[in-house]
Parts: sequence; C-alpha cells; structure tokens
Amino acid sequence: MNPLAVFHRTYSEYSFAIETNRVVIRLRAAKDDLKECWLFFGDRMEPQDPINMTQCEMKPKYSDLLFDYFEVEFDPKVTRLCYYFGLSDGKQTLYYSNDTFFEKQPLNRQHYYNFHYIREEDIPQVPKWAKNAVVYQIYPDSFATRKKFISKEEKSIEISPGVFSHSKYGGTLRGIYENIDYLVQLGINCIYLTPIFKAESWHKYDTIDYMDIDPCFGTKKDLKKLVQTCHDNNIRVILDGVFNHCGFNFFAFKDVYEKGDKSKYKDWFYIKGFPITPSPSPNYECFAYVESMPKLNTGNPEVSDYLINVGKYWIKEFDIDGWRLDVANEIDRGFWRRFRESIRQIKPDAFLIAEIWDDARSFLDGDQFDSAMNYNLYYAITDFFALNRITPKEFSARIQYLLVRYKRQIQQVQLNLIDSHDVPRFLSQANGDMRKLRLAALFLLTHVGIPMIFYGDEKGIDGFVEKEYRKPMVWKNSSSNTLFEYYQKLIKLRKTNIDAMLGDYITLLADEEAYAYLRKGSSNSILVVMNVSSREIHRTIELPKASLVIKDEINDYLTGCTYPISEDKSKVYLPLKPYSAAVINILHRKK
Repeated sequence: MNPLAVFHRTYSEYSFAIETNRVVIRLRAAKDDLKECWLFFGDRMEPQDPINMTQCEMKPKYSDLLFDYFEVEFDPKVTRLCYYFGLSDGKQTLYYSNDTFFEKQPLNRQHYYNFHYIREEDIPQVPKWAKNAVVYQIYPDSFATRKKFISKEEKSIEISPGVFSHSKYGGTLRGIYENIDYLVQLGINCIYLTPIFKAESWHKYDTIDYMDIDPCFGTKKDLKKLVQTCHDNNIRVILDGVFNHCGFNFFAFKDVYEKGDKSKYKDWFYIKGFPITPSPSPNYECFAYVESMPKLNTGNPEVSDYLINVGKYWIKEFDIDGWRLDVANEIDRGFWRRFRESIRQIKPDAFLIAEIWDDARSFLDGDQFDSAMNYNLYYAITDFFALNRITPKEFSARIQYLLVRYKRQIQQVQLNLIDSHDVPRFLSQANGDMRKLRLAALFLLTHVGIPMIFYGDEKGIDGFVEKEYRKPMVWKNSSSNTLFEYYQKLIKLRKTNIDAMLGDYITLLADEEAYAYLRKGSSNSILVVMNVSSREIHRTIELPKASLVIKDEINDYLTGCTYPISEDKSKVYLPLKPYSAAVINILHRKK
C-alpha cells in the first residue's frame, strides 16, 4: 500500500452534504493500489464510549493518471457525524483517520474526522433552474442590429464632452430581442451578454456608467423589452458585471485624475502617486496594466456599497436572472460574500458565475459564487479534440480529475465552454475540421455542468485573433444550416435526458482511437462512443448491467443507424467513421 498517496480533507470536495440527510465522503488513493475501501461512521456525541460505528463500502468512482478517488453517499441518521476509513490492498489493512494511519481500528473519537453539524445553511444552494440551463453567450456588438441582420457599420456616439462610445459592427439590444425566435428554435433557455453598460470601447469592459445602457446598444427601455421577451419565451438573462476595474472616464476616477490627492475618491483606487500619469507606465493599478481600465478598491466600504447597489439595481428594476462577474479572483472576497447575500435577498434564485480561469474551489464553497467559467475543461477539450495533443487515456484522466474538483451540486453548474469572447474559435483551432467541432459540441452538451455556446458556433464561425473570433453573426442561410440542426439535436438530447445529465459520468473506454462514456441517471442512461482517429474503427462496448434493451438492435440518436447487440444483450457492436460518434439511449429496468 502506498500511504503517501492517501488523502482526505473535511469541509471540502472530499466531505460535503447535498441535503441535511445526504452526505458524500471521498478518499484519494494511489492508482490501482487499493482493493477495498470502507467508511466507518457514527454519532460523534454518542454518550457511550467507544462509539458505535456503522461500516459501509466505498467504491472507486473517479480515476486520473495518478490517483483513484473512492466515494460513498449515505444517510448518516445523525446531525453530528464522525468517521474514519478502512483501507486494504489485498495484503495489508490499515485504518486512516485524522491524517494518521492505524493498524487497528481507532477507538478514541478524538482521532476521528468530524462533520461537526450538518447545517442546511452551510449546504451550497445553487438555483434549480441553472442545472437545466443551456447558455448562449452573446457579444452584443457582433450579434444583430435588427431581425436577422447585422449592419457591420462602425459608429461613435458622444456620451460626454470629448468622450465617445464606439461600436464596430452595429449590434444592438433590439437586434437580440428581435431574434429571440432564432434562440427558441435552437433550444436555448439562457443567454449571457458581455457588458452592455456605458463605456468607450466596443467590448465595453471599460465601464463609464454602471447605471446606464451604452447608447450604441440602445436604452433601458430596450433592455426591459429584451428581458421581458426572453422571460416570455422561458429564457433567462445573465449580465456581465465588471467590478474589478472601470473605465478611465468613470466619474470617480475622472475626479481623482482632475483633483489628485484632494479628490474624495482617491481611496476608491490603488494610486501610487500624484499627479496621475497614465503613460508611459500608469502609476496606478489597472486591469492587466491597461491604463484605460483603473482597478477599483473593492475593499473600500464606499466602493463595495456602490457596486452592490449596481448589482441590486439591475436585478430589481429589470428582473435579470444573474451575473457573470469579470476578473472575480482579483476582488475582495468579503465583497463577494456581501454581494451574494444582497442579490439573493432580492432574487433568491439569481445565478452568480465567476470568471476564474483556473482552480476556483475557494470561491465555490456556497458563500460567494454558484459557478465559474470552466476554462480547465476548455483546455482539455481543445487539446484533445482540436489539436490532438493528448490521447484518449490522457483526456479521460484530465476529465476525471476535474470531475472530483468540486462538490457535486457545484460541479453540476460549472459553465462549460469550447469558445468564448476571449479565446480563438474551436473551429479554427481544429484547422477547420467540422467533424472535430461536432465531436467537441457533443461532448460539451453531454458533459457534467452547464453547456455554453458562443454565438455563431452553430453557424461555423471561426477566427484565431480577437477581431476574427468576435466577427459579425452569420444570418444568411448557407451550408451551416446542417450544423445549426446538429446543435438543435444535441440541445434536445440534453433537455429530454436531463436526469442522465445530472447523474453519474462513467468512462467506459479510452484506447488509442476511441473514447466512450456513460451519463447515468435514475431512469435511463446515455451512452456516447467516439472515434477520435482519422480511420474507421469497430468497437465492442459493454452495456450497463442495470439496463434493459428490448430489441435485438439499438438506434444511434445522431444518425438513426441501427447496431446489433449480443444475444445476452450485454454488448453493442459499433462501426464508426473517422471523427464520428454514436449516441445511444438506454432504458433502465424498473425497480
């Protein structure tokens, strides 16, 4: 046994409640090391000594290149829980508790791990609707000017003396609500808009006025109509909040620039000296050293109050459904806790998404954010499907590692993506290979978490650099219609099988050319088998024992093709063309 690889941590993704009477406990061990693993648990306040302990088996649920992760979900029957582990490699049995190994079962409760009290308030609560969401990200300037039309015309509007708002392609809020039928047809039930507030740039991440709509996009009346139109069509609306930094002409920074250390707003920012000098190197903190985006001091109570009021205003007055928060990991965490509490008081099911590109665990304990943009998954998908940098086995290991990173209810609402306004389009990274895009889209729409489609992916938009991947939406009918229909089909698959999509993710196969996984729900499972090679392959896949296949052949959801199964109905034989997939819906036996 390799004791150095064994790991557990309380109050983390290794130990959490999903309900007051449902607890999940995980343990990490070296890959292929343990033959058996058990959990022993009991009432930590039980009067008698030693405590009565209940034993249950832990199953290996996830496995990456280095480790296996054992898990058990159970009803502890008590609110004050203590526990330890039993480990066997077939030759040796050890007991593990409080980061210590014992040759015999420990009897002193002070040596046990503790779940001190299972409080409902401490269980991360994510909006129920978010688990069912299929998000469509819209870059407003590039989407539409009016019904199925984008003008592609630059414009500038003076918003104060000498200060202009800019648009590159002429997109508007009106263009979005006039094309809601397009989104309904696609199957979208949530949209996320990059910033729409008054700003100078075309990207609008340099906010000048957080309380007004950018005139290039329209008016507050347009936003109200957009939100109402979306809600009438069962579509939620997420706005982008840029609270880490503001624009150079934001009223507070402008005052500091003009008055120097006499400004009452000087502590709203991180000023290194006066007078303020934007160039050649700014003497104040900025977003990524961009002098036009001075960094706000969210630790200042005045700044905190101001931005929280901004967040509340757009929820209360316009009924938006949540916020995606920019550069969330550079902002005071006390601010995020206050922000969450304030927003939830107005709208209990508001959805809060953090822009964090790496490990977001410390932001996702249930007191700050519900979700984060899952760029770690993005990199894995890109490396595997687009660039062929990693093998199916390596891809599977990265996916397994990510699946165990967060608590289950948080994992179910991670915002998954293969494109965004900040990275090259997948299609360009795949060298224009539409087959690879289809595989990546299939994985995105059947993976654990919320799928996010960047506008135009369903139309085959490409682009490596910013001006390309933010190019105008394609509205004219073309051969891309078949790709649109493919996305339609995938979205429908996800929606009609949401029970499976919220269930387990089980890797069935990861060899040199194929990758297969099962999304297992309580009533049915979705089997996905992919050929990720440039040649035709044939694979035999074992069907889950809990399934019941009535016919002697089963249908592929994507193509309608039928495939034979074995006489005992335990295996299916699949021929797959290069860079193609089969999707099979499997019904479970009734209990």
